[in-house]
Amino acid sequence: MKKVFPALVCLGLLVSFIGMSKPASALEPPDPRFGAVEAYEAPEQAALAGVGWERILFWWYQLQPHGPQDWNHQYFPDEILERERAQGREVVGLLNNTPHWATDDEPLRGVPRGLYLPHDDPNNLWARFVRRVVSHYAGRIDHWIIWNEPDVWDEEHVGHTWAGSVEDYYQLLKVAYLAAKEANPDCVVHLTGLTYWWDWVYGRRQYFERFLDVVTQDPTAPEHNHYFDVVTLHIYFKPQTVYEIVSFFRQAMQEHGLDKPVWINETNAAPSHDPSRPVHEPRFVISLDEQASYVIQAFALGLAAGVERIAVYKMIDKPGDIHANPEPYGLVRADGSLRPAFYAYQVVTTYFAGTRQTSLVRRGDIDQVTIDRGERTTTVLWNRSPVTQTITVQAIAPQAILVNKEGQTRTLTAADGQYLLTLPGALCSDPTGCFIGGSPLLLVEEGPPSARGLLQPTSTPTATPTSTATSYPTATPTLAPANTPTPTATPSPTPAPSATGTPTATNTPSPTPTCTPSPTPIVTSAPTPTLPVVSVPADPPSSKTLKVFLKPLGSVAIAVLGLIPLGGLIIWWRRRR
Repeated sequence: MKKVFPALVCLGLLVSFIGMSKPASALEPPDPRFGAVEAYEAPEQAALAGVGWERILFWWYQLQPHGPQDWNHQYFPDEILERERAQGREVVGLLNNTPHWATDDEPLRGVPRGLYLPHDDPNNLWARFVRRVVSHYAGRIDHWIIWNEPDVWDEEHVGHTWAGSVEDYYQLLKVAYLAAKEANPDCVVHLTGLTYWWDWVYGRRQYFERFLDVVTQDPTAPEHNHYFDVVTLHIYFKPQTVYEIVSFFRQAMQEHGLDKPVWINETNAAPSHDPSRPVHEPRFVISLDEQASYVIQAFALGLAAGVERIAVYKMIDKPGDIHANPEPYGLVRADGSLRPAFYAYQVVTTYFAGTRQTSLVRRGDIDQVTIDRGERTTTVLWNRSPVTQTITVQAIAPQAILVNKEGQTRTLTAADGQYLLTLPGALCSDPTGCFIGGSPLLLVEEGPPSARGLLQPTSTPTATPTSTATSYPTATPTLAPANTPTPTATPSPTPAPSATGTPTATNTPSPTPTCTPSPTPIVTSAPTPTLPVVSVPADPPSSKTLKVFLKPLGSVAIAVLGLIPLGGLIIWWRRRR
C-alpha cells in the first residue's frame, strides 16, 4: 500500500490540475458574430473581451508604395495574423487608398488607372492589386471589404476617400469581385462601408439607392451575384437608428430585387467626458456610462434587425487617432486601462453568444430584445425615457440571472410567473435629447422564448400595470453567410503615409444629424400607460462575475473536486497503519 499511495496522490493531483491548466480559449471560443476593429493592437484585452472577428485596413499605397511590382511584407506581418487566428479571431480585410503611381487623379482618392479595362488586362492596376492581395492571404483572410465610405462626398473633408462617381465605384467593385473570386473562389466580397448620415443630413438620395440603380441596370450582374456578397454599414451614437437604418437598407434591396446579408463593422458612441482624454467641442455630449449602455443597446438592436455580425470601432485608442477626430473610441484607453464600455462589450459576448433568433418588443419607452440561445434565453431591457420605470416581464423559468452592464449578477425569482424590474431612466447628457437609453438589464433564463408566460403562478396574480407590446420577429442570424464571401462619426484612414508602415485608422468627423433618420417605418411604438416608479435593491458589489473571473473560479472548483478523493484515501491509509 505504501507503494500504491504515492501513485494515487500523483493521479489525484493530475486530475485536479487538468481543469486549472486548460486555456480559457479552449474552454470558450469567441462567438464570430461579435467583433472589434483592429483588435490585434491589444491582443490580450481582445481575448478577455471575447472578440470573435476584427477588421484591418490594407492600404494599397502602403502595400505597393512604388509600383505594381512592389510588396511591403512588413505591412501586416504573418506572425501577427497567425497569432490572431490562433486566438480565435477571424480577420476581415479592407482595401482602400490609391497610390500616386496608380491614378491620374488625386492620390489616395483617385480612380485607379485602367479601371475600365477587362479585369484580366495587366494594365488594370486595381485588378492586379486585388488579385495579388487576395491570393497572398487566401485561406487566412477570406473576407474583403472594397473601399471605405465613398458616400462622404465633401472633397474638403478628411474622411473623403473616393473622388469617383457612383458608377466609378461600381466598376471598382465589379473588377474587385471578378479578380478576387479568381484568386480565391471561397472569398467573400463586401460592399464598402456606408454611413447613411452623410446623405440624410444634406437631403440627398441615399448613396446605396443610387448604387443599386447602377447595379440593376447591368445585364451581367445577376450571373455574378451582383458583384457583392455582403452589405456593410457604419452606425454611430444613436442606438435606436441601428434597427431603423438596417431596415431601410433591407427595404432598398427588396425594392431592387436583392437580398444580401448585412454586417455592421463600425458602431460606437465615443465619450466626451473621459478625464484621460476630454473633448472640448464634442459633436455629442456622452458620458462613459452612456457609452457602455450604447454598446449593449446597439448590439441587441443589431441582432434584432437580423445583422449577421457587428463590430465596435475600435479596440484601443492610438496616439494618431486625435489627428482626425477628437473623440476617443477605444474600449481600451491608450495607456491600457479599460473603459466601462469594455465590460459592457464583455457582457455582450458572454450573454449574447450562441444567438439563434431574436425579436424586438417596444412598449412605450421600454425596449425589450429577446435572444434565443437554444437551451437558454437572454432578454435585454432598457428605458428610453429620463424617468425610472418599473415593468413586469413574463417568466420563462422560475429563476433568472439578472445581469447589469458592468457584468454584476444576482439571482432573481419569479413571483406569480413574472419578474418585476426597475429600469433606470436615460441620463440625457446631450442637450439635443435622450438618444441613448438608460442602463440596460439582462435576464438570463434556462429555456426557450416559447416558454415565456407558461410558468404557472404560485398564487392568485395581483394586477400589475403593464404595457401592451408589439413584437417584431426578425430573420434568424447565421454564423456565416451561406453565399457570402465607416454617420455622425466617420472613422477613415489618415491621408498621410504611416511612418511605421503598419495598418492604422483614425476617426474623422462627419455631419451631425439633428434628429433620427426617417426611412419607411419598420418599428413603431405601442401606446402604454404610465408605470409606477418603485425601486429594487441594487446588485451587491460582491456579485461581480465577469467571465474573465468565472473561468479561474471554474478551474478552482475542478481542483477542489479532484482533491476530495485524496482526502478520503489519506484517512483510509492512516487508519490501516
